[in-house]
Amino acid sequence: MVARQEQQLAATASNGNVPVAESANRLLPSTANFGAKVRQWWPYYAMMAPGIIFFVLFHYLPIWEAKIAFEQVRIIPPNIWVGIKHFQVLFTSPVFWQVLVNTLIISGMKMAFVFPVPIIVALMLNEVRSGSLRKFIQSAVYLPHFLSWVVIAGVFIAALSPSNGVVNDITGFFGGQPKSYMTDTGAIRWVLVFSEMWRSAGWDSLLYLAAIIAIDQALYDAAEMDGANRWQKILYVTIPGIVPTIATLFILNAGMFLSADLNQVINFSNDVVRSQIDIVDTYVYRIGLQTGEYSLATAAGLFKAVLGMLLILLAHLFSKRLTGKGVW
Repeated sequence: MVARQEQQLAATASNGNVPVAESANRLLPSTANFGAKVRQWWPYYAMMAPGIIFFVLFHYLPIWEAKIAFEQVRIIPPNIWVGIKHFQVLFTSPVFWQVLVNTLIISGMKMAFVFPVPIIVALMLNEVRSGSLRKFIQSAVYLPHFLSWVVIAGVFIAALSPSNGVVNDITGFFGGQPKSYMTDTGAIRWVLVFSEMWRSAGWDSLLYLAAIIAIDQALYDAAEMDGANRWQKILYVTIPGIVPTIATLFILNAGMFLSADLNQVINFSNDVVRSQIDIVDTYVYRIGLQTGEYSLATAAGLFKAVLGMLLILLAHLFSKRLTGKGVW
């Protein structure tokens, strides 16, 4: 029977209906095809491997271990099943509700003031006609992304110093009084917002720039023939063209709404302002790694993950209703 199929494929190929290479590929087993593709594209698989390994180890395997949120961890297994006891402890803790409120406030401020900035940066860069000037601006705004939060915190601590910081020097020049922003409970959240904006605005604009480049040039030509100026082209051609990208990134950011950036908060935190910027992630870090309450920390992390999933669904439905675009 196999020989008959080979003869039929050969006859079909000889008639010119199917290429000989395609007919030969049909005879190869699926495993052989997979092996051939791996040998052909191995450099790309090698580049993907670190990312895949990272996500498997730190994002997929921990899903199974999330069950310890319902167990009492013991040094000598097995663990003891306690049901929702840790969630009850969590929800009756005033500290947890305080860090949850802090997380919602900080994440809300970032969503409102940081999320639109990369869009504005991309629109402005697209309007720069000088290639050399555009490259210089791009290099300047992309650079902060490659700095660690340790370095960025050091820069902001120095710039906001009440004694010799550049910000207080400028306000003093105009008659203002020196202010210690890093120990001011009313200003520290804004410091987090502006430092996040400075770090991510340029790099995050790359996706919007790619979306702008993908817009059909004929739309701009048609708008110009209709007498549209540059502002009208941005308003009626560019922005509608990147709405799907904006909607997708908004939904993804909504899923990370409760992740107010652990590394940033740890580096900007001190004893004076900790009550204002203590978030869920720092709470999990503190009770999990510092006090060893692994089950309670896992319960807090699981609560945050489930709430993040619900926020993604809500953001998807909101985006669908508002723009007609969503994740699916």
